[in-house]
Amino acid sequence: MPPMTSIISVSGLSKTYASGFQALKTVDLDIRRGEIFALLGPNGAGKTTLISIICGLVNPSTGTVRADGHDILGDYRAARAKIGLVPQELTTDAFETVRATVSFSRGLFGRPRDPALIEQILKDLSLWDKRDTQIRRLSGGMKRRVMIAKALAHEPRILFLDEPTAGVDVELRQDMWQLVRRLRDNGVTIILTTHYIEEAEEMADRIGVISKGEIILVEDKTELMRKLGRKQLTLSLQAPLAALPDSLAAYDLALAAGGEELVFTYDTKAERTGITALLQALGEAGIRFKDLRTSQSSLEDIFVSLVRSRS
Repeated sequence: MPPMTSIISVSGLSKTYASGFQALKTVDLDIRRGEIFALLGPNGAGKTTLISIICGLVNPSTGTVRADGHDILGDYRAARAKIGLVPQELTTDAFETVRATVSFSRGLFGRPRDPALIEQILKDLSLWDKRDTQIRRLSGGMKRRVMIAKALAHEPRILFLDEPTAGVDVELRQDMWQLVRRLRDNGVTIILTTHYIEEAEEMADRIGVISKGEIILVEDKTELMRKLGRKQLTLSLQAPLAALPDSLAAYDLALAAGGEELVFTYDTKAERTGITALLQALGEAGIRFKDLRTSQSSLEDIFVSLVRSRS
């Protein structure tokens, strides 16, 4: 796969508010063109501040941001026209209809009227049947869809989704994941912040972790899972063990459940996992087991351990 150029480049970015609170501490980040990038972090980590600066809603204290080659401060209009933002909360005229508010959003960026495009966006988001409905009459999930439609109306190449599925039902979450994939297939770069770890695990190409205003890790999702994710084989023993025999010292083993279980941690990507040799060694040591199961650490486990190690 050829290297992708950066569509967003953040360099030396920091933000200190008048109160003295430092929301961001010297952030450097490059987002590749055409990828889905998930930004994970606990509450108050600086996720929304970072997105707000990139989208031109908040001024940075230091540093630069370029969106598709345009400086977000020096060339604001061109940079902002490349970006669509789906905020956490809908702020729009409650008495306006769906079609009118989405069309208005397109006009705000100086784009010419395009009823066919607006129709396609509303159909993609299952909003076409609600096109003449006032915003105030929509359910919470439908309002969330309207926010996405508004962000897409001016055909941005970069889409920010700030907590896109917070508080929406499972069906809508699946619909939104499918929409995000379709957008990515059409060349749109997606950056999402989320509390739902499974969302990042399901969707993202790369993952960034932010904690206390600092980016502590940026990694390909599969590489992150490989490097930090562990797989474990748990053996339920026929008779409990008080201690591990010396003949098994070469294996990454631990006793659990009061000596009734033996846990073997291994790397699934290694040329040899060592399972066959371990089972043979157990037989030679006279240790019998009645059941076995495997488990793999999730992205959530990895995320929690990363954030805790920094706290």
